[in-house]
This record gives sequence, structure tokens and C-alpha cells, in this order.
Amino acid sequence: MDSHASIIYQLQQQGLLPLFYHADTTLCLKLTTCLYEAGIRAIEFTNRGEAAQKNFTALVSERNASMPDLLLAVGTIRTSDQANRFIEAGADFLISPVFDADVCDTAYINKKLWIPGCMTPTEIHVAEHAGCQLVKLFPGNVLGPSFVSGIKELFPALHFMPTGGVEPNRENISAWFAAGVSAVGMGSKLITSSILEKRDLTTLGNNTKQILDIIKQVRS
Repeated sequence: MDSHASIIYQLQQQGLLPLFYHADTTLCLKLTTCLYEAGIRAIEFTNRGEAAQKNFTALVSERNASMPDLLLAVGTIRTSDQANRFIEAGADFLISPVFDADVCDTAYINKKLWIPGCMTPTEIHVAEHAGCQLVKLFPGNVLGPSFVSGIKELFPALHFMPTGGVEPNRENISAWFAAGVSAVGMGSKLITSSILEKRDLTTLGNNTKQILDIIKQVRS
């Protein structure tokens, strides 16, 4: 199994990709450790602030020291320069909200899995022809599970992961997986503003375990 297939397999097995950004390095480390202890083995850290590269570098160092089986992705990559900087910082794979040909080329040259964001059948078609194996459906709350049901047969070889608006409840999660997605991305619905403000890692850990259990149950 090549590295791209191995990462996709890990995401598919996990079923949930937590994603977050915060300017506080210490909190980023605590959130990552909490998610890891709850059973998460792949996390997306989004490139959405001035401290993104510094904090991501700190996450990579901590991962290497104490969580060697954790995959760290960097999200919100929209330029080849961003892609190169975070690959150099140690990103295992890259995620974007859009399809960008320069980012695609940079990932290919560096032999990194890249997951582009797509919203239309045309964008998905372009991504597949560019060699992408997993597509991020974004924003998920606009598209909905019925979109996946409608296009899945057109792209039988692709894996899909909706992000943005996926709800942390059995009904919504079940609808997505019944439609045929391989995983769901979850940001502020999982790592809520309340959790961040209160540094409530206990709630985050419990909620993460609950969502992983829901995914396991709806798949069975």
C-alpha cells in the first residue's frame, strides 16, 4: 500500500477528521493530545491565522515525541507557497477548500497526498483527472447528503469527505455515510467555541469518543 492509499485508508477507518486552528500554541498542543487520547489518529490543523505555521511546527514536534502514529494534515492551503512551507514544516498531507492546479502540482512533486475542496460535478471531474483519490465536499451544509447520493455513481473510484456543517448527531452522520462518504470532517461542531473558551478538554474527549462510536454503529 503506497503512502497516499495508506492515509486514505486511515481516514476511512477513522471516519472522522477533526479540524481546528487556534493562535495559542499551548492550547493547540492540548487539543491535539486530547483528540489523540480519545482515539483520533489523523487531525487537520487549518492555515487560518498568523500563528498557523509556528503552531503547526510545534504540533509536529510533539507528535514526533509522543504520538508517532498520528497523521497531521494542514488545511486551507490555497497557494503553492503555502503548500511548500507546510510540507517543509512536516505536513503528512494537504487539504484545500478549492481545486488549485499549482497546489496540485506542488503536492505531486513532493509526493504528498492532496485533498482538494470541490462543490460541483465539474470540479470533482477535474480533480479526478488530476489524480486526486479523495475529494473534500465543501461546504457540506450547502451540498447535503443527497448531493453525494446524486453524484456517487458518476465517480465510483473516488472517496468523498464532506466538511463544513456536518452535525455531531446520529441522524446527520448516518445520512452522510448512507449516501456513500468515506469520512466526515468536523471543525467548530466538534471543537466548539465553548470548549475553546473554557479549555474544556473533558467534554471534547467525551464528545469525540461519542462521535467515533456513532460512526462505528451507523457503518455496521
